[in-house]
Amino acid sequence: MLVFRCAAALVPAVALEPAVALVPAAAYAFAAPPAATVASTTTADAATVEASFVTRIRRLTYEGRRAGEGYFSSDGSKLVFQSEREPGNPFYQIYELDLVTGETRRVSPGMGKTTCSFLRPGTNEILYASTHHDARSLDLQREELELRASGRERRYAWDYDPEMELYVADPETLAPRRLTHERGYDAEASYSPDGRWIVFSSTRSGYDATETYAGDAAEREKKLETDPAYFGEIYLMPAEGGEARRLTHVPGYDGGPFFFADGSRIVWRRFDQNGLVADVWTMKPDGSDQRRITDFGAMSWAPWADATGSYILFASNRLGFSNFELYLVDAEGTKEPVRVTYSDGFDGLPVLSPDGRTLAWTSTRHGEPGGQIFVGEWNHERALAAIEAAPPRAGTEGRTSP
Repeated sequence: MLVFRCAAALVPAVALEPAVALVPAAAYAFAAPPAATVASTTTADAATVEASFVTRIRRLTYEGRRAGEGYFSSDGSKLVFQSEREPGNPFYQIYELDLVTGETRRVSPGMGKTTCSFLRPGTNEILYASTHHDARSLDLQREELELRASGRERRYAWDYDPEMELYVADPETLAPRRLTHERGYDAEASYSPDGRWIVFSSTRSGYDATETYAGDAAEREKKLETDPAYFGEIYLMPAEGGEARRLTHVPGYDGGPFFFADGSRIVWRRFDQNGLVADVWTMKPDGSDQRRITDFGAMSWAPWADATGSYILFASNRLGFSNFELYLVDAEGTKEPVRVTYSDGFDGLPVLSPDGRTLAWTSTRHGEPGGQIFVGEWNHERALAAIEAAPPRAGTEGRTSP
């Protein structure tokens, strides 16, 4: 089974090109990329459609085996992301890119695994998940490096390490402070717009013997070994840490949650019990009024709501198992989603800048298997027009949580 988290369907590959800095200018006027940066689309019509939504596409990251999941600060001046580029560590670490100076710094400790960073509104504290406290970290790094050096290959998959915990880094010293202490994968976290709350995904219920499970203890242990993501649920906790409130209670992997810009709703993706089909959902911050927004019968995930709350960008492999494209859909899910990108391979993890003028996403359109972050100028007016013109979807009534 192939499963995805808030990040990543990033296939393994090596992309060892030199890093390039972002040239400072108004409205993200990016440096021109090498000629081969953006792969051509299959037809002129497809290129025209994509260009109606996003123009001046530029590759933003070059260094390391792969990079992805870029998230803007509340003022749009910084971008945090994850990348496999640290010498001696084959796993993701967290980095911060200054979009004015082009300077990049590592935020996480450099040891262990990390994922899913986010900048706290108002303070620019950096939230991320990490296993660096795990005493096995260096051994796991060495084992992975030896595996890669042997020439053996395996399909990319996320392991939902139960040592994964949430940390927040001071924006000046980068000193990490641990926020969660429960057994299980705690990750895929983001802040509320006012910076007071953290919403995240956790498999902690799978390790809690008091939690209800359709099977005995032995079956639970087997499920944790073969499919730990099955226990993934959405939780909400204060930004300073503390008691977490569970918001979802449905078998199957719930993850990748983000608040709407006005804080009125949370958008996330929900996998079915088999981990093969995912859809975009929204709910109120207290967990009520859960609504299914998509029903492609495919992997539809990595949702992001625009600043006006009018539509949701997401990725889906509706057109083929390994071909992920970006789509947008009205926030109520009453109309047919509209395709945005037309590039073979992977386009996913879309994020809009706070002013709605820049789209950042992860892609393999540069012609190499390892995903990297791309940016482009986003046409919000075109998105609104596309949603308005989209046909209504049949059977949209009754789209609530079971």
